[in-house]
Amino acid sequence: MEFDGFDGHLQRPCLLVVADVGVRGDAARVAAAVDCVVLERNLPVGKLVEEPSSLRLDWERAGVVLLDVDTAATMLALRPTRRAGVVILTRVDPTVDHWRAATAIGAADVLRMPDDEETLVRILASGANQDRGDGGVIAVVGARGGVGASTLAAATALTAATDARTLLVDCDAYGGGLDLLLGWEEDPGLRWSGIVVEAGRISGDALHGALPSRGMLSVLAAARVRDQSSTGGIAVTAAAAVVDSGRRSGDLVICDVPRLPGPLSDAVHDAADLVVLLVQADLGSVAAAENIAGYLSSRNSNVGLVVRGPAPGGLRGAEIADALQLPLLASVRPEPGLARQVERGGLRLGRRSPLGSAARTILRTFARKPQTSRAA
Repeated sequence: MEFDGFDGHLQRPCLLVVADVGVRGDAARVAAAVDCVVLERNLPVGKLVEEPSSLRLDWERAGVVLLDVDTAATMLALRPTRRAGVVILTRVDPTVDHWRAATAIGAADVLRMPDDEETLVRILASGANQDRGDGGVIAVVGARGGVGASTLAAATALTAATDARTLLVDCDAYGGGLDLLLGWEEDPGLRWSGIVVEAGRISGDALHGALPSRGMLSVLAAARVRDQSSTGGIAVTAAAAVVDSGRRSGDLVICDVPRLPGPLSDAVHDAADLVVLLVQADLGSVAAAENIAGYLSSRNSNVGLVVRGPAPGGLRGAEIADALQLPLLASVRPEPGLARQVERGGLRLGRRSPLGSAARTILRTFARKPQTSRAA
């Protein structure tokens, strides 16, 4: 199934104030590709020819503002309010001058055109739409293979879906599939192999309607090997688009992320409001966690620890948290019969389930995230 457009929500225009003709043409072409309305304003270097009040209004109502170095300097004369979604464009490798201009005007990105067109597509596609909602993203990653990160991600999604629409995303194309873990492997709906993203755009409502769903939970799972193309894998742009569409639609997006660093892991950890690192309470898992904890903290400032028993050597969650210098979110007791339950019909959480208790703690921590910004 191809997703090639947004749903019918109102769009906020892109304000294009660029003196360089080549850059302006590149930006206009990308904006047209994502169906973004463009307000192009003439701002010759060094002077204001537009009415200042009109420019300020355009500045404030635009979804994204695109400038180059020269027009950024001229715009500063208006003393515009600080806002998100400002981008500096250039056709050369960014220099200190470009980043100095970005800092002065409050731009988060400096993009070289046309090399960074893909990034601009994502910025325009997300910034031009008003259907942002109050969604968020939780990434779950294991310190080593077999620790149970997929199970924790699924448990957190099941728990969250009792109160809010939730999207569970399998970011490991070569895993067994989260639908199998849930017992949904026979449910109709698309898996990753059926998702085609055009220009990084997906309608959140359309995505939910296309995926296996029960109640308020939908899952985007890895396809079975027999259904996958020989290349396999999940495109970074597709994963980023799925996560962003869930956030814009007001969903809680929970991602089961591969533990090995790479472009896909980077993108998900960067987008997350909370990254949960799951560690088994044994020396081998703690040693593996030391290797990955630094990487996670370099991508995201909100990283929390969940420690899973049993602890053969008596290691306690607080001791592991101190060793890793990460906040302890929860310690999970062993849950007898869990593996048999998954084999015989999929993951279910009882009222006294230790896994369910850990999921509720994660969700309470997530609920304390700042509401005014998506930056973790």
